[in-house]
Amino acid sequence: MHAPLRGRTLASSSAAGGSIKQRFWTLRRITTIGLTSGAILGTAVFTYDARAGLSAVSHRQRHGGSMSADAAKPSASSVSELLRAYVVFSFCSVPALVDWAPSILAALSAVPGLKQLTEAVVRATFFNQFVGGNTAEDALPLIESLRARNTGCLFAYSVEVDEAEASGSRKEQAKSTSRDEIAVHKQVVQETLHCIDVAADFEDKRTHGRNGRRTWVAIKLSAMVPDAEILRKFSKYLVDTRPGTRHPVAFPGCPLPSDLDVLSARQVTGDLLTSIDLEALRELREDLVSICNRAKERGVRLIFDAEYSWYEPAIDAFTLDMMRTFNKLPKKSWFGSFIKGGQQAQELQPLVYATYQAYLRRTPEYLGQSIAASRHEGYSLGVKLVRGAYHPHELVAHPSTSANADTSMASPSVSTSLSISPDPVPPVWTSKAETDERYNACVKVLLEAVQEDVRTRGSEAPPAIGVLFGTHNWDSVNLIIEELTRRGLATADERGRISVGEAVAERVTVGQLYGCGAGGPSRRPRPRSVPFVIKYIPYGHLSEIMPYLGRRAIENKSVLGNGAAAQERRRAAAELWTRMFG
Repeated sequence: MHAPLRGRTLASSSAAGGSIKQRFWTLRRITTIGLTSGAILGTAVFTYDARAGLSAVSHRQRHGGSMSADAAKPSASSVSELLRAYVVFSFCSVPALVDWAPSILAALSAVPGLKQLTEAVVRATFFNQFVGGNTAEDALPLIESLRARNTGCLFAYSVEVDEAEASGSRKEQAKSTSRDEIAVHKQVVQETLHCIDVAADFEDKRTHGRNGRRTWVAIKLSAMVPDAEILRKFSKYLVDTRPGTRHPVAFPGCPLPSDLDVLSARQVTGDLLTSIDLEALRELREDLVSICNRAKERGVRLIFDAEYSWYEPAIDAFTLDMMRTFNKLPKKSWFGSFIKGGQQAQELQPLVYATYQAYLRRTPEYLGQSIAASRHEGYSLGVKLVRGAYHPHELVAHPSTSANADTSMASPSVSTSLSISPDPVPPVWTSKAETDERYNACVKVLLEAVQEDVRTRGSEAPPAIGVLFGTHNWDSVNLIIEELTRRGLATADERGRISVGEAVAERVTVGQLYGCGAGGPSRRPRPRSVPFVIKYIPYGHLSEIMPYLGRRAIENKSVLGNGAAAQERRRAAAELWTRMFG
């Protein structure tokens, strides 16, 4: 009686075991087919990218006229670096992935166990592609390798404003912030001073005197106040109270020497600024003076980065104040020579650079007034010219364009409540073509000013103007080269290679983001021993630098868009193909 039952049980167990085994082999086949199909598809895409990249290089060499004979030489990047670049720019080439990246990262980071894996993946890809390291010292091997390729560095402790803070949503939280939390902005100031020392120590081993120092430091003022809303409130105050001028400039206007006079007042009429706000602004000025003094002592140029337009009036006011204080030029004696004034002739000038964003409608007029004011007052004008990195946010924030703006390109926390512009149109040009046109127009204005400065001052005295052209746009780079050559500031040899003298090299530099634009035109001016190109190298711990990485992904889609990420991907694939197959 039990035997048949036992037999059925054994048969059932055998059948169940066979069913499990069959399902396992079926799953294994599906997995194998999926992986094989993925590998075949990935190989096909990589092959296509490699051939497209090689074809593009060949076409530029035959028809472009903008690439020199050494354009086909392999870069100094390792195979692992090229593979990482290919993966990163493949991601950046898919707009939907970029749009969803913040949400995906937030979701994965919220799952116990996946947070560490997610951070490891981000570190191995985006962090290592765009960031120099956790600390300034960590970035030194990278800076050494870049200098070996005659490329300089623009250091940046890249702690950026969280956009929730930028939106003002932390206003109430800030009122109850503890002392330890408030001190975070002071830690940024201390790290900036440390960064200057690291940059100076690096340069002291390689250069002598004030010429040829190409390790600079960039700073963001919004990270140096206890709450970035203070800068927005001060900007609003300046927009409302600045006196009218004969030649008005579109929002965010043009800074005036009197902008910081309010800091000496005990109280301000109206309800925009409180006594706590004024104290924070006074402390910011004191900190900036300390930073500039350290930079002056150590011979390190400072770039004051531009940010959102609702911070710009305040940033402009502090930048102008530092420029008028620390960029003062020695005067000429009766005999036409420059009064040295002790070590004044050996000071690095311009020490302080302001950032001009070409996508702002005000920039052409603002730049013209800045050049005139610096000449009239006798200080050296430092200009960093960029297209601008916050275009989607600006359109979302302004009432006239918020309804039709592409919200996928900006943080959801950005709203019309942020805008302080009184103008009926947004502060930025709405199309990239308009921005490109203004950028190139500013290039010509600035190089005309450089030409005049070289002609009148030469290399004997500190420059009265210094320009950092921040661009990955090949048309703009070629325009810079053409203007330098046309104005006699650069010469070309029989092979088409461009060279510039020391006087020009101390006044003109091209800046690019680290991790982007490695395949740019090689037909670029080459000073005898001074890097003409410097790379913007941020550093900071992964948790601190995530806002920067998020914006960098957006920039690859917008500011560096129109296929730029795909071009970078194909360039990396082409070089990987060359390394593997010759």
